[in-house]
Amino acid sequence: MIKLLNKLKLILKDKGGSSFPLIIAVTLALIIIFTGISEYFRLMIIAQGVRDAVQDAVISTVNDNYDDVYHGVREGYSGGYQPVADDFQESLNYGDIYGRLDNILGLNQSGGYHIKSTSDNKMEFRIWDLDVVIRNAPIASGDILSSRFKIDSTIMLEVPVSFGGKLLPSMKIRIKTSAGYTPKF
Repeated sequence: MIKLLNKLKLILKDKGGSSFPLIIAVTLALIIIFTGISEYFRLMIIAQGVRDAVQDAVISTVNDNYDDVYHGVREGYSGGYQPVADDFQESLNYGDIYGRLDNILGLNQSGGYHIKSTSDNKMEFRIWDLDVVIRNAPIASGDILSSRFKIDSTIMLEVPVSFGGKLLPSMKIRIKTSAGYTPKF
């Protein structure tokens, strides 16, 4: 090993041009590593942007439910209920999360997918399989943990991966978000 390191030092110190192939190899290796890191960051930026957009759409849905949330200030809870006669009836609004996502991200619907395309009509990413679960706080439960109006959502994201000019298998991930409403006063 020491012999190899000494030989490498001699090659690098040699002024005869014998280190030229080594420099080319190191440069190509660095370019390949940089390209891989760049693709990784592109995928993470797209995933983060979609997650933020879904979170924004879910928060808008929570806000749409605000006017139907019963303010149980005395009891210290809140939930999506409307007074009906001498009782309360659950009142939930699922909103148009896909519509909000289409506006925020500039998506077009095609089949069961919502697709973001590049300027040359290639798919940048697509989303589908939105699942929204609204957890309404029960009336007068007394349980602090369940006394919050909450919306959990999941959605599938697919992003094509390319490296070195070759198309690799797409990145498919399930994105989970959550938002809730808790009265301040």
